[in-house]
Amino acid sequence: MPAARNAVLGGLAAGAGLLGYALIEARLPVLRRVDVPVLAAGQRPLTILHLSDLHLTDHTEARVAWVRGLAEARPDVVVNTGDNLSFASGLEPLSRALEPFAHLPGAFVLGDHDYRTTVFKLPTRYLRRDPRSGDDPEQEAAVEPLPWREVRELQTGAGWVDLSNARGALDVGGRRVELVGVDDPHVDRDAFPPPALVVPSADDGEPVLDRSGRPLRLGLMHAPYRRVLDAMVADGVELAFAGHTHGGQLCLPGYGALVTNCDLDRRRASGLSHWPDARPGDREADAMFLHVSAGLGTSPYTPVRVACHPEATLLTLRPAG
Repeated sequence: MPAARNAVLGGLAAGAGLLGYALIEARLPVLRRVDVPVLAAGQRPLTILHLSDLHLTDHTEARVAWVRGLAEARPDVVVNTGDNLSFASGLEPLSRALEPFAHLPGAFVLGDHDYRTTVFKLPTRYLRRDPRSGDDPEQEAAVEPLPWREVRELQTGAGWVDLSNARGALDVGGRRVELVGVDDPHVDRDAFPPPALVVPSADDGEPVLDRSGRPLRLGLMHAPYRRVLDAMVADGVELAFAGHTHGGQLCLPGYGALVTNCDLDRRRASGLSHWPDARPGDREADAMFLHVSAGLGTSPYTPVRVACHPEATLLTLRPAG
């Protein structure tokens, strides 16, 4: 009997310790630095700060301060792949978080948690093949909207390009970068924009050239669904950005993410990878680079992370080879 009692107490202590650690890790963001060999020979490097999944409320001041401090990294460009808010009270903190970057070229898409308030959902739903299949349609229809128009205007007011089912271009120090993006695929808001007859000029700067010698094209989405990734490959995108997965949020050391909350495979839950996988005989250059951010926040109802620190990423685009 004492042995059984000790085992139970030991299990409870271990569980409490893991929960305590998970709460702490969720409050320890890191800035990751990644090199991407995507440019043509002779092109000057280009640095891009990737922000995603801030999930701000009026109780996330430490996250706001940390994001503001990223301005010290002096990126050339900022991309934001959505889910900026959890509650409407996060709008004013968001304006302060992004304010240090307002002078920089930028582009963004929105996520579901820019459109709708975060509500409690059982964590076990994420173990389903499609977590959305466990949602009650009536409850989903009753979720309060968020001030998404203000989220959009806050960013377009800084001169950032809204890529919600749209194309665009950035002027980065006299160099042009082509862009394409979609609204959030996780809630079926995506409609891939048709090819442009005339590429937006971005003040007619000289194009940045990719490793194939074509004008560099970047793609943005919130949730990295396979249908959108395939469409971006077909469109000539060289580097795509996404968030949404939280990197799995609860990961196993040595194994990685358990889920991605979309149809992307677990090993691409965060970080830089290629899409699609190269087959025998294929060249790596035939695949698109994909960067999925583990994001900076969580749902207020599950403020934990294990083996998956909150993150922003500074990507340095360099010549290939």
